[in-house]
Amino acid sequence: MAKKEDIPTVTKQGTVSVLERLKAFDRREPFAVLATDDNGRPYTSLISYAVTPGLNKIIFATPRETQKYRNIIRAKNVALLIDNRKRSVKANIMESEAITVVGIARSLRRGKRWDEMAAIFLKKHPGLEGFIRAETTVLITVEVTRYIHVGQFQTVSVWDFNVMEAE
Repeated sequence: MAKKEDIPTVTKQGTVSVLERLKAFDRREPFAVLATDDNGRPYTSLISYAVTPGLNKIIFATPRETQKYRNIIRAKNVALLIDNRKRSVKANIMESEAITVVGIARSLRRGKRWDEMAAIFLKKHPGLEGFIRAETTVLITVEVTRYIHVGQFQTVSVWDFNVMEAE
């Protein structure tokens, strides 16, 4: 466990490859915490997720009759937190990492695009096929605008999709 004096007291800019860390998280971490806006109050939900090959979308599914879905219909701006706290050795905060995903959520209509996104999701979560195919389930994509990686307690690296698209 890190000594008390080893814990940073200020935030510093990181240089980690955020997209490479995202790929690693997508391979190893099955869950994320979704944050939505519930009429001005934060609302969080544990979800299973998958990242598209282009790294520009996050996919998840939810039943239509849920608070998270109602929140997304009202306010499409969402955030997700993906972290490795379970894998951190002996709860060492310096080894923990998290990626915050900021983006715009949209439900998909069944059709060719839905089939493509469902296939990506099911490749990672094959046990959820019955859930995904249920008529009561909605497939959601989050169009990512920003990834924020935090490691070593307070080292922050940011990757903006708009920056890359402008280049």
